[in-house]
Amino acid sequence: VQLQASGGGLVQAGGSLRLSCLAPGRTFSTYDMAWFRQAPGKEREFVAAISSRGGHTSYAGSVKGRFTISRDNAKNTVYLQMNSLQPEDTAVYYCAASRTIISSNRSNPQGYSFWGQGTLVTVSS
Repeated sequence: VQLQASGGGLVQAGGSLRLSCLAPGRTFSTYDMAWFRQAPGKEREFVAAISSRGGHTSYAGSVKGRFTISRDNAKNTVYLQMNSLQPEDTAVYYCAASRTIISSNRSNPQGYSFWGQGTLVTVSS
């Protein structure tokens, strides 16, 4: 599956952005989806994940309460609503997809077979 991430940009601290990840095709609803991010000089880290039908979500502790992951299977799109952004949220954000990941492994990037190209989020102080 091909993933197309968008919605990144420059925002001031305290602001909001919504990222989108489009996955064209008929099988989107069979994939668990996730967002990861990678800041300069750092490893890629888990942000949030959502199950194929949207019934289960999980978040990294650093974003819980500020970010919300959701999906619209009719539009083949997963979203990441980011509120109360802070400079430490600055990173390239990637969406990822998997049909085989188990619930206990959703935060592991090795569990995802398909990745989008990334979209840059910059938060100024």
